[in-house]
Amino acid sequence: MGRAFEFRKARKMKRWSAMSKAFTRIGKDIVMAVKEGGPDPDSNARLRAVIQNAKAVNMPKDNVERAIKRASDKNQGDYKEVIFEGYAPHGIAVLVETATDNNTRTVANVRSYFNKCDGSLGTSGSVVFMFDHTCNFRINAEGLDPEELELEFIDFGAEEVFADDDGILIYAPFESFGAIQAELESRDIEILSSGFERIPQVTKPLSTEQAADVDKLLEKLEEDDDVQNVYHTMEETAE
Repeated sequence: MGRAFEFRKARKMKRWSAMSKAFTRIGKDIVMAVKEGGPDPDSNARLRAVIQNAKAVNMPKDNVERAIKRASDKNQGDYKEVIFEGYAPHGIAVLVETATDNNTRTVANVRSYFNKCDGSLGTSGSVVFMFDHTCNFRINAEGLDPEELELEFIDFGAEEVFADDDGILIYAPFESFGAIQAELESRDIEILSSGFERIPQVTKPLSTEQAADVDKLLEKLEEDDDVQNVYHTMEETAE
């Protein structure tokens, strides 16, 4: 098992805790997908992926359809994906992915969280190089062998394939998303969810007290409606 497995194991208990928060994030993903490729999931691979993720968090079908309809409205504002980089206390690198329709507001909020928690917001490129940008797919494990699947999908970019309680996970570089999605669909393999993650290349262990300092910042960031994902280099332990 490699870094992706350990990363997934440590983060498994730290998924979106509030369903309403998950729905808000999915709603933004739908808007961005529809604006990019149109409202028809048959011809919009990104939208298909978002709809799969909506099912994975039990978002009602009616909610998804309404979100697609709203996103198709020309008066619907668009969201831009903006990345923030900085440091939490004790030298922990933090990378924040946001989706915002008001960048001025988002910048001010993110900067205030870093300042209030004794961190520092950095410039573009200051920490992003410390993380590997990956894509991942969770598929139905029925009738599939992870080791055989890994050998078959190496040619499509897969780097790690392993099973967990929720199915089989495939991890690959960010750029391999389209090729793997297309191959899974061509084989009629059920995709339960998919997405992107940034896996820290190196992590740093902290004491309980130091970790609490970092967690204060992470919690403030994760509570912000504009924030989609927060990644860091603090060593985590699976609970």
